[in-house]
Amino acid sequence: MARLLIVEDHPLFREALESAIHVALPGAEMVEAASIDMAVCRLSSPPRFDLILLDLSTPGTTGLSGVIRIRKTAPRTPILVVSAYQDPQLVAHVLTLGVAGYISKSTSKEQLADAISAVLRGEVHVQGGAISPATRRARLPAHDLLKRLHELTPQQLRVLDLIRCGLQNKQIAYELGICETTVKVHVSEILRKLRVMSRTKAIIEMEKIDFVNLIGEPRAPAAGTETVMTAGTTTGREAPLA
Repeated sequence: MARLLIVEDHPLFREALESAIHVALPGAEMVEAASIDMAVCRLSSPPRFDLILLDLSTPGTTGLSGVIRIRKTAPRTPILVVSAYQDPQLVAHVLTLGVAGYISKSTSKEQLADAISAVLRGEVHVQGGAISPATRRARLPAHDLLKRLHELTPQQLRVLDLIRCGLQNKQIAYELGICETTVKVHVSEILRKLRVMSRTKAIIEMEKIDFVNLIGEPRAPAAGTETVMTAGTTTGREAPLA
């Protein structure tokens, strides 16, 4: 029996996803997580999941940092992003980070079921069933840099963002509530992983990929609970996909 993790903070849309999963995988076990922290917690405990459905706007994530955290926690589990954002450059960034699929929240229940089945077969699926030429072209320039960013920890991403804003180590330490020595260690690791020699070079690299939109604005994790259920179980009012 397939086991899926649904990372989505809106209850009605979670129910819609569960309904689509029931079409693709009758009898599948579904586990809900209303934040990235909750998802990481679930992924850290056995048994493993066969697929992760992820909303990029889930609380606890900033930009694509949620994708990075989940990929680090469960590198062998395919991720299908279900998002309201359809910018080709964003889709390209997500696919470069190793996501197996990207589909719109406005898609039909049947199309979502097809996407789930395709990803579980080992295919890479985007809206329409194939990677468009525009998306392929958009992937190329930033591919290597995004792979290097994938090596950074969430805290290192925060430090890098503050470096980009022009803050010095003492100011970064104050902003993050850590000691200056720890900041220095993070900065050294950031430069090593990005393969640059200075903070200025790191900032220049970030400008190549629109780093502000990549990591997004900080969001406070939302309180919530996780629920385990079997496909077909009634959990409330259904919110059909378009």
